[in-house]
Amino acid sequence: MKRLIMIITALVMTVLIAATLPAQVFADSLPEYISEVRIGMGKKAEDAKSELDGYKILSDAKGNPIDLNQKAGGGWGSKGEKIVYLGYKTTTDRKDAISDLALMNMKGGYSVQDYEVIMETQMKSQIIPFVDNFKSALEEYRENYNSDNPLNKARAQYAHDALNMLTDDDSYGKGLGDLLLNKTRYELGDEFNDIPPQERSNYADILTILAQSNGKATLIMENLITRAADTHEDSWLDRLSDVTYDKLVDAVAESEGLLPTDAKAETAKLYDDGAKKLLKLWDAFSEELSSYDEAYKTANKFDSDAYEEAVDNLEGLTDDSAPEEMVEAVEEFAKQQANSAEFIQSAEIVAIHDYLKDIEYGDGTLLDFFSTPASEIEEDITVLYPVVASLSEGQLAGLEFVSLRELFAIALTDEDGYADKSFEDNEKVSIYDGVDRGIYAKGGVALTSDALRADAMSRESEDGGAISPLTITMYVLSGLAAAGLIASAVIGLAAKFKSNMLMALNNVYQRGGQIDLASFPTVVQNLNANASNVNEAIEAGNKALLSRSSFCGKLALGFGVAMVILAGISTYLTYKDLVAHYKVEFTPIPNYMVDEKDITAFDENGEKIVLKNQAAYYKAVQCNRTYKDEMYNVLGETADLNGDVGKQWLALYAQKSDVEAPILASSLVVRVGDTNIPAGYKTGIHMFGASTAFNLNNELYDWNASAPSVMIYFKTDSAAKPATTGSNFTAGNLALTGIAGLAVGAVVTALASKAVGKKRKTA
Repeated sequence: MKRLIMIITALVMTVLIAATLPAQVFADSLPEYISEVRIGMGKKAEDAKSELDGYKILSDAKGNPIDLNQKAGGGWGSKGEKIVYLGYKTTTDRKDAISDLALMNMKGGYSVQDYEVIMETQMKSQIIPFVDNFKSALEEYRENYNSDNPLNKARAQYAHDALNMLTDDDSYGKGLGDLLLNKTRYELGDEFNDIPPQERSNYADILTILAQSNGKATLIMENLITRAADTHEDSWLDRLSDVTYDKLVDAVAESEGLLPTDAKAETAKLYDDGAKKLLKLWDAFSEELSSYDEAYKTANKFDSDAYEEAVDNLEGLTDDSAPEEMVEAVEEFAKQQANSAEFIQSAEIVAIHDYLKDIEYGDGTLLDFFSTPASEIEEDITVLYPVVASLSEGQLAGLEFVSLRELFAIALTDEDGYADKSFEDNEKVSIYDGVDRGIYAKGGVALTSDALRADAMSRESEDGGAISPLTITMYVLSGLAAAGLIASAVIGLAAKFKSNMLMALNNVYQRGGQIDLASFPTVVQNLNANASNVNEAIEAGNKALLSRSSFCGKLALGFGVAMVILAGISTYLTYKDLVAHYKVEFTPIPNYMVDEKDITAFDENGEKIVLKNQAAYYKAVQCNRTYKDEMYNVLGETADLNGDVGKQWLALYAQKSDVEAPILASSLVVRVGDTNIPAGYKTGIHMFGASTAFNLNNELYDWNASAPSVMIYFKTDSAAKPATTGSNFTAGNLALTGIAGLAVGAVVTALASKAVGKKRKTA
């Protein structure tokens, strides 16, 4: 055991490195993933490429950039055509990789209001009730920090210093340790408004912190505050020896003046909820106690010298270090870090086990009691009431953020266990580090769901005719004028022809030729009844024909003028109708999109709850649109794959998920005019709610129904390891790891010392 104490002490005094690990080496041998996507668009190829410097442009097999729009903009009266390119950057860093690319159209199934309702519900049903309950832990932390009790003060001071490694951006980078010594804005309520503006940054907005900070920082804060709770002069473990179930019932009966049966029921009301929380932690702890022999072997085989050497070698790396040296140093440090974590846990188990086995409790020892399986405890959960009664209100409030092993560590550590523990060499990190706080901006996130998408699809219909009824009426009138023009011209020409024919026959007749009046065309029908001879008849007929021809000429002129005017009006109205038809009123593109099923779950009571799932959110891809462009005031810089010239915008969203497989950059492939899925591919850029690749030139969103289809396919690297550890942090990763590690280490040192001292005393 002496060797164990020396090892623990050496380990906790070695500050876990908080600097960023060296960059990945041999990157050429690692898979390349997509890290960023950007859209370029413009009237010309040069314009579309203008903001894609540094990006690879999605191209065909010959290296020619592929226009995703493929002349799908529309015809006369439209906004014209736009070339649309997709640019992307690559990375070998799994944590920075895009895991999915999805589409949402302007009339698709999403709702900003529904998302905000969910967030408001989360605040009211989860966050505020939690703060109301956790306030007791905060109050005990503050009281202990200002306490005259050496142990309580040392414990709170330790938590304070560790919490100060976590900073709040909204309070100008102040540490949580300092901020939480004051009442939070929520606790102050209306009193906060009376605080001078220049002093308000000293008061943390606990609701915002819990709602928006990254999960790791939140858990560390809750864990450390719980460790700092308990303002009693003795520990909960000391108090446990004096508490029994019968004493609890008697105390309730006396204070409330109840009969024994009623007192038991009232006692259950006081302690049953806490007992159920303890029961959830029970099996994990009893199993740890049963692994004593293995834990002892693990703790004693830890090589502290090898750990310190690995830390020194890693800190000694420079930019001039050989790649092989970097790889070896990083791999050895990772190995030793895993060994140290395993050692710390094993050392705690050994120290706690050795302490409990010599403490009498009930008919056996505390070790017997805490080694009892949860299934047996559940048969009579009242045996846990004394444990619940021994804990402070603050400890009970934070019970879900500590393990039973940590509760013992708190109880068994004296002030020496917290002495000389400094965090000065640790790097401070923002509680919002790695969090895209834009997902909390009001109006910036839209919710989609199966129900919303189904409803939108049912309402999706073909566009109405582009030509208005008035324009159609003008078409009809123009047609009638054209028909009148043609008819009058034909009749006038026929009369003129007959007049010419009549004059020709008259010439023959005047030269003595024999002409049968029946050979004269319809002139016979026009003979004046008083005509005394043929000459008069011919003259009367010719006069009638010339009059008809003249009238028809004038009529044709009138119809012609009307036709020109009506045709001009029709053309103008047609253009206006087409412009109006193509001029779609675009709505803003949400900056983020999230599927309801990815951010909600159900608790043990079957009630829907909101999960803290940063990776569920998809962020809208940006483009090269500027303030000079027509749609900038509406769409800003969010990309429209239709180039702003379609029936609807079609927005592309990218997701970076810790646990989903990343997209392999080399797998991107485009098929134009070919809807067959390439061999070996299963998915591609798809609509929300679907997994198959989607035609970017779908006629529901583009004007040109004959435009060729455009499908983009990709593969994911299923062999890539999840980036869960540290995915929300970059340079601050190990700073937080250091805080958690040292927090454990401090109590382990004291535990081991206390356990060994006790063994000597009882020997």
